[in-house]
Amino acid sequence: MHDSFQDPQIQRIHDSALRSIARVVNETTHPTDPDQAQEQIADQLKHGPALVLTGAGMSTDSGVPDYRSPGGRLSNGRPMTYQEFAHDPVASHRYWARAYVGVKYMRAVDPNRSHYALVELERAGAINGIVTQNVDGLHARAGTQSLVALHGDMETVTCLDCGYIEKRSLFDERLAAANPGYMDGLGDHQINPDGDIELPEDKVAEFHMVSCVNCGGRRLKPDVVYFGESVPRPRRQATAQLLARATSLLVVGSSLAVMSGYRIAIEARKQGKPVGVINGGPGRFDPKATTVWRTRIAPAFDTLLDELDL
Repeated sequence: MHDSFQDPQIQRIHDSALRSIARVVNETTHPTDPDQAQEQIADQLKHGPALVLTGAGMSTDSGVPDYRSPGGRLSNGRPMTYQEFAHDPVASHRYWARAYVGVKYMRAVDPNRSHYALVELERAGAINGIVTQNVDGLHARAGTQSLVALHGDMETVTCLDCGYIEKRSLFDERLAAANPGYMDGLGDHQINPDGDIELPEDKVAEFHMVSCVNCGGRRLKPDVVYFGESVPRPRRQATAQLLARATSLLVVGSSLAVMSGYRIAIEARKQGKPVGVINGGPGRFDPKATTVWRTRIAPAFDTLLDELDL
């Protein structure tokens, strides 16, 4: 992928995005005793409503790998930056070839029992909403009502030249018409959390990209927030409103390595609210968290539902 841009400012933002992608999160604190952690997080929910912030670890039981655990997305390469989408036609062509195949795998992924557990907690009033860093749409499909998709989702495609927004289903139909037989003989692939799959370069070269139906431009991008891009203001405002009405924050399945999620936890502590963490691996915010429950997510929610008699 492109690592050199003519505009120094574009290069600077791209380099910053690469540092964010490559950030290593190590164990920096002693996790809370498991029994105590269970009790403290159950207490958070009993004295709710808590706001829940989820990351890629939420969807691993659905078959979507996370980013930073062993065998995760970053062990096989890195996701694209916004600067590559906007300024590197070769890189964006490669992404769309891979995403054209990847979307059928993403569509086949189903919510897991942890997604449904959060729906039960919302219905019971133990949580007042979910802010997710994931773009897989699984919280919405599970039935969560109060949801902020912080980084967007895969359901629309935006033209970076004219701003035209197209439904992903219609866009995929146009790609299918331009690439008859492209899927033949590909076999099975592992989906990446950003919605694409790995493809050999010769297969990427065979792919035919389509243009914007409004302006004819080729700078088309899924309507999601990529590394090197800012979260839209309305989503930040919706998150702030949910946090203001919550009694605590519960972080689930996220290392909070990316600033957009990390700053939510920082703001919760500034407001004097407890921050509980349920995660199988280390997190950037762990030393500042009230409770760090180092555990698998699905069994943790099974226990929490029992604790709350749900």
